[in-house]
Amino acid sequence: MSSRSTPRLHVSAPLAAGSSLPLPPGPSRHAQVLRLQPGDAVTLFNGDGGEWEARIVRMGRSEVDVQVERHEPVDRELPIDVTLAVGMPANERMDWLVEKATELGVAAIQPLVCERSVLRLSGERAQKKVAHWTAVAVGASEQCGRTRVPRVEPVRALAGWCAALPPGGAGLRAVLSLQHAQPLAALPAAGAALFLSGPEGGLTAAEEALARQAGFRAASLGPRVLRAETAPLAALALLGLR
Repeated sequence: MSSRSTPRLHVSAPLAAGSSLPLPPGPSRHAQVLRLQPGDAVTLFNGDGGEWEARIVRMGRSEVDVQVERHEPVDRELPIDVTLAVGMPANERMDWLVEKATELGVAAIQPLVCERSVLRLSGERAQKKVAHWTAVAVGASEQCGRTRVPRVEPVRALAGWCAALPPGGAGLRAVLSLQHAQPLAALPAAGAALFLSGPEGGLTAAEEALARQAGFRAASLGPRVLRAETAPLAALALLGLR
């Protein structure tokens, strides 16, 4: 039976009992850093659901081969599909947000550039950041026991992203607001939720109006002003516990 103390490795490949495969470069480096040896047990997951028991069969200088043994149909995901759309906080705060949101069970993260954003990304730099945040999500999923890795969507400008949302989408849409907002806990429960929060300084009045036109309901997390990286995590924790 799989043990939570066994090293967990994410692989983007089909898995089947009895198959052998080389680990991708990232998991291979992880196995080597842990000084694993042939015969040592590892747990694999690929996002298709559950985990796979496996064993190291070969440790090369840079390659690691494993034998897949048995599937464990575990499920540690939230009962609600939550997407966080966030005005990206600057510096390492976005890394921290992605890591902690993954641990809390987020399904997807949509990085946004807003009018008051300090961090502004586009082109190749944005693509590299998304790849980096995806790697952060993979590492957090390996550590916390998740069987799926949340999606990190391409960076978008908030106005264009709002305009592209399908009208009347299923589930709850909520935007963090200090104006005429209901407590998030009082909004109706749903099987999916899309939560929008702004960057440092929050959303402008015009951006909030765009969100409301796209079907978002104004929501409050209480009387205190939370940081840009704290507010979406508080919302995720609240939605996930409902």
